[in-house]
Amino acid sequence: MKISELSRHSGVSLPTVKYYLREGLLPAGRSTGRNQAEYDVTHLRRLRLIRALIDVGNLSVAGVRQVLLAVDDGELPGHHLLGTAHEAIAGVPRADRGGPAWQAAREEAARIVADRGWRVHEHAPALDQLADAIAALRELGQQDMLAMVDGYAEATERLAVQEVGLVLARGDRASMVEGLVTGTVLGEAVLTALRRLAQEHTSAGLTEPPG
Repeated sequence: MKISELSRHSGVSLPTVKYYLREGLLPAGRSTGRNQAEYDVTHLRRLRLIRALIDVGNLSVAGVRQVLLAVDDGELPGHHLLGTAHEAIAGVPRADRGGPAWQAAREEAARIVADRGWRVHEHAPALDQLADAIAALRELGQQDMLAMVDGYAEATERLAVQEVGLVLARGDRASMVEGLVTGTVLGEAVLTALRRLAQEHTSAGLTEPPG
C-alpha cells in the first residue's frame, strides 16, 4: 500500500506518519521510485503499536523509540525488554530523591520487596517510584494508606503471575515481545482505569442511601 493508504487504514494523519518515518519509529517502506515507497501490514501493525503506546500508554516519542529499539533487538532477552518498558513508563522523579526522607522511603521499598522474596534489580525504576509514593504518603501523614502497601503487593503479584504466564505461552518471539510491551504499558492503563471504576462502585455503595 502507498503511504496515503497506510494513513487511511491506520487512522493516523499523513503528516504524523511522515513524522514517525523521519524519527525512525516506523521503518521505511520498499522503494518503488523517486520519493515513492510501498508499505505492508507490518508497517500498519507497527503504526498501531506506536499510537497505542502514545495515546493510551502516555509514552513520549523518546520513550516509544526506547521501547521499539528494544523490540527490534532480536538478541535482547525478554526480561531485559521488560526492564526497558519499565524505564519508559517510569515518569518524572521527585526533586528530593537522595534526601534523608526519601532515602528512608527507598529503604522501606527495598524491605517490602525483600519480605516478599521478589527477585528485583536493586536499581529497578519501580523501586524508586515506590519510594516516591511512600515518601509522599509519609509527608502527608497518611499512615493508614501506608498500611495497605502489603495488600497492594499481594494483589499485584497474583496479577503479574497471570500476565507473564500469558505472554510466555505464546508460540513465537515476535508475539511474546509485543505482548511484553503492550502488557506492561497498556496493561497499566487498564489496571488504573479498572481501579478507578471499582473505587467509584464501592464509594457509591458506601455513601449513597439504599433505594
